[in-house]
Amino acid sequence: MHYKTILFDLDGTITDSGEGIINSVSYALKKMNLPITDKKKLYSFIGPPLNDSFRTFYQLDEGSVEQAVNYYRENYQLKGMYENHIYAGIVELLTTLKNAGCHMYIATSKPEVYAKQILDHFDLSGYFTGIYGASLDSKRSKKSDVIRYALTSANIVELKEVVMIGDRSHDILGAKENHLASIGVLYGFGDQAELETADADYLAKTPAEIATIILEE
Repeated sequence: MHYKTILFDLDGTITDSGEGIINSVSYALKKMNLPITDKKKLYSFIGPPLNDSFRTFYQLDEGSVEQAVNYYRENYQLKGMYENHIYAGIVELLTTLKNAGCHMYIATSKPEVYAKQILDHFDLSGYFTGIYGASLDSKRSKKSDVIRYALTSANIVELKEVVMIGDRSHDILGAKENHLASIGVLYGFGDQAELETADADYLAKTPAEIATIILEE
């Protein structure tokens, strides 16, 4: 087993959080009197830092971005966080890796406080040695910064033994910026073209394939 330390993204990798995120984005846009022309396009909000998505897709100034994020969180804390479910095969994957002696961590662009609440809600926190995410003030939101924060906080120094697992290009690029190997998952919100363009080291169609890559590599 080459990879002994595993960093997992949360949204689109551990849980299918699409419904809650899309509903919370829609709520924020309506409160801001911004148009929702195609709800499917809102899936682009899943994964990257929320501030960046509002800024990019709606060309908002900084004050408006902050207001949109506040509206989003208003809905997300009440309902959106729980409009969510664990992907099939994830519990089996985590159990297999834990039994194999892997040390597992969460590294997500979602605010750390929400990540902990979600994992507690689904009784998954016990699988992870540490749960790391973005700060609520957005000073730590880029995936590369979150990964660096996780590595530093957990005192992880043997980078050749670490692999980052995620479903979007920023997960893969964040891993590369921190000199880590990466596994792109094809069951989340990114697609194969996105992950191949980001140059993921491996691709996995299912959680079971993740276990095969880690344990047989």
